[in-house]
Amino acid sequence: MAREIKYGMVGGSIYAFIGEVHRKALAFDTRAELVAGCFSNVESENIDTAKAYGVSAERTYKDYKEMAAAEAKRADKLDFVSICTPNFLHYEVAKEFLLAGINVVCEKPLCFAVEEAEELEKLAKEKDLIFAVTYAYTGYVMPKVMKEMIANGKIGKIAAIIAEYAQDWLIDELSPEKQGQTKNLSVWRTDPKFSGISNCVGDIGTHAENMIHYLTGLKMKRLMATTDNYGHALDLNANIIAEYEGGVRGQIWCSQIAAGRMNGLVVKIYGSEGSLEWEQHFPDYVKYTPRGKATEILSKRNSYITEAAHAAARIPSGHPEGYYVAFANTYRNILNAVAKKKAGEKLTDKDLDFPKVSDGVNGVKFVHAVIESSKSDGAWVSLD
Repeated sequence: MAREIKYGMVGGSIYAFIGEVHRKALAFDTRAELVAGCFSNVESENIDTAKAYGVSAERTYKDYKEMAAAEAKRADKLDFVSICTPNFLHYEVAKEFLLAGINVVCEKPLCFAVEEAEELEKLAKEKDLIFAVTYAYTGYVMPKVMKEMIANGKIGKIAAIIAEYAQDWLIDELSPEKQGQTKNLSVWRTDPKFSGISNCVGDIGTHAENMIHYLTGLKMKRLMATTDNYGHALDLNANIIAEYEGGVRGQIWCSQIAAGRMNGLVVKIYGSEGSLEWEQHFPDYVKYTPRGKATEILSKRNSYITEAAHAAARIPSGHPEGYYVAFANTYRNILNAVAKKKAGEKLTDKDLDFPKVSDGVNGVKFVHAVIESSKSDGAWVSLD
């Protein structure tokens, strides 16, 4: 049976990490088929990836411009493209495919400059195209439940927010005898040529920023921040105080030199009637503390969870869902939207439950504000 949604990929060869995550997540859904790609600027890697996924030589392209132009002319052109390149290419690749009339799914951060991000958002709107940005942690089931609980007033009026995203994979950068050694393929993130003005904040801090916005719906108004480079070109650690709509204050800490922390995205939302806490290392559980009562541990796929968002769960209680599933849930919603749009149906807010280009724009503004504040000795910087 032919699959109804055809997609292509730029970047993401079989020798890289994130492209494989995208492909495996999309493989959860039988509707999507990889039919075209420019997977690497290294010819052998490009060909190897195409062969591994059964992409024809005709639709294996040497560069993304050739790919966008050729696919736009086909009667069976791509329904969307996934952009899995290093950060510095996101803007120009996304723009090329938008101009070709092809829906876009892009890795984060969206791009380097705020003006570029706003241009992409405007272009997607003018072309009436779907543009998703893969802040995929919002694809986990329990954050979706939290979002609904907060919207339904379960914790009352939001009073304070604490979020952190801590890793330790760059801790060797603090060790003089190990500085400059190539430790893994992702070290390109520490190079301004590939990552722009930020490493840590752009790479993982934006995930915390996006998760807070997803859960609460609050818009960040201004922030004050300090960053630590430890003698390197880009930040490895950052501390941020943010002010949201209604005067709500929040704290965000992100670090890639935190010994013992592997992928520690944690979000705590405190309100007038209770609190909610979620940790990515234990994604199927949420701590819920109603005011004046004992803390409850809510677990995925149990009957006491009545929120409609719980339907996003794929497997029974006690069977852990993880990173691939979160990505797959994000893609499921993207595919639903692409399919409805392809059929000429109007998209609803429910259909658009995935990180959009506007979230990408927010992330770029957030990064620039953090770096500007840090350079100004922690002064308040507006995001408006």
